Amino acid sequence: MSLTEATLLVLYFGTLAALSGYGLHRFHMLALYRWYGKREPARRTLPDGNAAPEELPFITLQLPVFNERYVVERLIDAAARVDYPRSRFEIQVLDDSTDETTRLVDRCVASWRSRGVDIVHLHRTNRAGYKAGALDEGLRVAKGDFIVILDADFVPASDFLRRLLEGFSDEKVGVVQARWGHLNRDFSLLTRVQAILLDGHFVIEHTARNRSGRFFNFNGTAGMWRRTCLEDAGGWEHDTLTEDLDLSYRAQLRGWRFVYLRDLVVPAELPAEVHGFKSQQHRWAKGSVQTALKLAPRVSRSTVPNKIKLEAFAHLTANFCYPLLLLLSLLLWPSLWLRTHVLDAGSVTLFDFATFGAASIAIALFYLVAERAADPVGWKRRILDLPVVLALGIGLAVNNTIAVFEALVGKESPFVRTPKHAITGTSGTWRGKAYFSRKSITSILEVALGLYLVGTMVYSCTQGLYLGTPFIALFASGFLYIGTLSFAQAIANLPIFRRRAAVEAARDGALHPAAMLA
Repeated sequence: MSLTEATLLVLYFGTLAALSGYGLHRFHMLALYRWYGKREPARRTLPDGNAAPEELPFITLQLPVFNERYVVERLIDAAARVDYPRSRFEIQVLDDSTDETTRLVDRCVASWRSRGVDIVHLHRTNRAGYKAGALDEGLRVAKGDFIVILDADFVPASDFLRRLLEGFSDEKVGVVQARWGHLNRDFSLLTRVQAILLDGHFVIEHTARNRSGRFFNFNGTAGMWRRTCLEDAGGWEHDTLTEDLDLSYRAQLRGWRFVYLRDLVVPAELPAEVHGFKSQQHRWAKGSVQTALKLAPRVSRSTVPNKIKLEAFAHLTANFCYPLLLLLSLLLWPSLWLRTHVLDAGSVTLFDFATFGAASIAIALFYLVAERAADPVGWKRRILDLPVVLALGIGLAVNNTIAVFEALVGKESPFVRTPKHAITGTSGTWRGKAYFSRKSITSILEVALGLYLVGTMVYSCTQGLYLGTPFIALFASGFLYIGTLSFAQAIANLPIFRRRAAVEAARDGALHPAAMLA
């Protein structure tokens, strides 16, 4: 065996071993969920409707927005209609917009102010610090003892504030987080798969971490902070793209406890087009690695139990799976050649089959349990989407690997918000609207890698290595799906098609007339 062949084998099996470790972590999350999932957090009883308003704490609702013309009025309306004494809450619309969103906010804020709601429009002419900067500036003039943050695509129910407050059972609870729901789960295959991915995070991971005493994070929206906790942890910092994850860890390292209310669901709009989804995933992946570089040493030096440290390390480094998946994808063909020319092909292929099979079972079971818990009635119809969930997770490897390496080398990038288009259920459209995400070279790389893996699959079949072929097909389909969908939607958003779609959307009442000017 030559040095090159030996190096390839070490890389291949080392990559498989590392990915297997993260796969085992899925089983660990499932085990924690099973052991601790039925534990419910303590809740306090709030004064009833006959009590004096002064018995309830004052709350500030912060609504950070940036160019949200399609959803900003819906957001403000939902916030203003909360079932809470009007003398005990205020709303801050933290507006960094550079388009007509600002005019829409002005009009909506004036309307609610005339109806007795304490609401202010704080418009910045720069985006210093992006979302974290806007939240920090709003906090300086906020009157609330508790701070609620709602992103532009969220639509809370009227009892949202009261139910969040119930989670503050004692003075050491610093944050109460609600679960994200999905306004447009059934809009497309892409949104259905995103919903499953998020359900896994919110139903399994959040429950397992919180109920077992591990660290978990505020998700940037649909949650409430105790102001003293927020300030004690150092406040909002904007040196990472995941300011929520960063602040969450800093607060928990200071001894604050977080509470997760799994049964409180706040629906939000999923990205309906793939470029917005990839942009969101890039921001989350890069930000989590930035936070890991910033806080992992602090976690390791802390006095928290080792089980918390280990879980925090797994949590903060989870996105390193994507470079490993990309490397594994590139090594699949060389590994096939080696097993037909150097190794015992049968035994190695059997090892691959067992490894890939165990990883696939772990991930599929993880999301299957999440869907069964999230929707006990309709979860079975989502089983057919699970292969796409696996494929899409692989297909994100190019996009998110770039994000990971940008974080590692310290490349700075702006906070790119996820476009929202007021899509609910299966109605609405992103075509012809503003805010379409910019195209990226990643689409070319994804399609090229998908075709490379199709060739790998053909080679596998010609060599009689059939056991591994289904898994190679899963890799190929993931890259081809996300790459070709990116190209298709980019073509659909060319100026000639945008104008036509804009006219049709405006005619159908799906598009704000001012968007025709975009």
